[in-house]
Amino acid sequence: MPPIAPVPGWNMVFRATMSPVNDPGPLTLADAAWAGVAAAFAALGRSFVCADERFRVIHASKSLDELLGPGAAEEAAGRGLEDLLGAELFGAAGALRLALTAGERREGWRAHLRLGDRDRRLVSLTVAPFVADAVNACDPRVRYVLVVRPAEDDAGVALGAPIAVGGFIARSPSMSRIFGLIENLSHSEATVLIAGESGTGKEVIARAIHEHSPRRAGPFVAVNCGALPAGLLESEMFGHSRGAFTGAVRDRVGRFELASDGTLFLDEVGDLPLELQVKLLRVLQDGTFERVGENPTRVSRARVIAATHVDLPRAVREGRFREDLYYRLRVVPIDVLPLRSRREDVEPLAHAILSRVGARQGRALRFSPDALRVLLGYDWPGNVREMENVIEYAMAVCRRQTLLPEDFPHLGSVRRSSPEEAEISARPAPERSARGLEERSEPASPRPPGQAPALQELRRILDDARWRRSAAAKALGVSRTTLWRWMRESGLARSGDDAPDGDATKRYDE
Repeated sequence: MPPIAPVPGWNMVFRATMSPVNDPGPLTLADAAWAGVAAAFAALGRSFVCADERFRVIHASKSLDELLGPGAAEEAAGRGLEDLLGAELFGAAGALRLALTAGERREGWRAHLRLGDRDRRLVSLTVAPFVADAVNACDPRVRYVLVVRPAEDDAGVALGAPIAVGGFIARSPSMSRIFGLIENLSHSEATVLIAGESGTGKEVIARAIHEHSPRRAGPFVAVNCGALPAGLLESEMFGHSRGAFTGAVRDRVGRFELASDGTLFLDEVGDLPLELQVKLLRVLQDGTFERVGENPTRVSRARVIAATHVDLPRAVREGRFREDLYYRLRVVPIDVLPLRSRREDVEPLAHAILSRVGARQGRALRFSPDALRVLLGYDWPGNVREMENVIEYAMAVCRRQTLLPEDFPHLGSVRRSSPEEAEISARPAPERSARGLEERSEPASPRPPGQAPALQELRRILDDARWRRSAAAKALGVSRTTLWRWMRESGLARSGDDAPDGDATKRYDE
């Protein structure tokens, strides 16, 4: 488009309202159009961002400076939307990226806007593909537009609009409170204890806390306290010197040393043996420890985040967990409710998982209304992990573009929780009564030998065994082969599990 004669004030308006990637030179009608749009949105307290087909920012309105500070608009130009708003929304399998690619509009989604070392800002997004017939009037590179506004100004927040933080997508009040707590902890290094059932995303929350903390430039180091025997776990956590025991042929650095400038995530800390609880307590108190087989005292500055599915107050009462360690870990407690207690999260989670799995498989599927009702009516005893398996199974057997209820054959046979059970599961972990926990863990009625257990019982036994097939088969009194067959018939075996003793079983037995 040829340049037009200079219009008094327009160059000033354009440079005051938009930050293009490159200086466009003489002012054009397109420049005037962008300046007018940006000025209009700025008057409404909104920021206007345009992106190209690669989801990189072409234009960002100057009002973005009001959200992130002076110079933010210029700094945003040329960056990817994934860098600004997170991979869960604009990564290769991001929910909003896939929606835009499919030509769909999304309104009222919330995310953290981030730019370099600036403080993050919770914002509300409306995104849409750019109308094709408008390309001639504006920058022809623009393919997508975003309207950004402070989340506190968005009525959608009160209506439960989806929010994305650190890999989580949710809309329930309980998860919104957790997201707010993560934001409040962004300048803290306090120890955090995350409690919740298996599969609720405790490690995802731990990573989000790390990524929003002053230690985000350091490593995130995870160790599963229930996966190794006490001797090996001590070496894993604190390291060992050469010759400390048979097979120790060289010095080994422990996880506390590796995470000294970052975050150490202790998964399933409730399974930690008592003798190691003493050493962990000492590290939390004064930051000192010794490697196995060494006398010199070492120092660790690691920030500790712990997670457990165990009712730790009950474990303390029963003498299985030290009370002083419990209070050292529980400086900032976070209780993650199961999916059956926050059903508002089922639909946005299902859409996000469908988009992610579909991107991995090169397919673009959608849920039928009846299929969504099936998902919403199910109890999800395995929580988000089970939902991922169920949706992946449905996509594997579906040959259409739309998922129907018959693609979820195993969900209709499981009853929903009674109001009493739902009330028990909705309580924070420290407040759950022993009676409630015992009621939820009651074994199913006896079944004839050789008969497969009900889906819910089979899933419960696998969860209790942490999906280790050897332990689950022993609890059921059957062989691993029989257990594998029951899992496959029930839709609990993931794709790739073609043989009970093949490499694919390692994911369950490790």
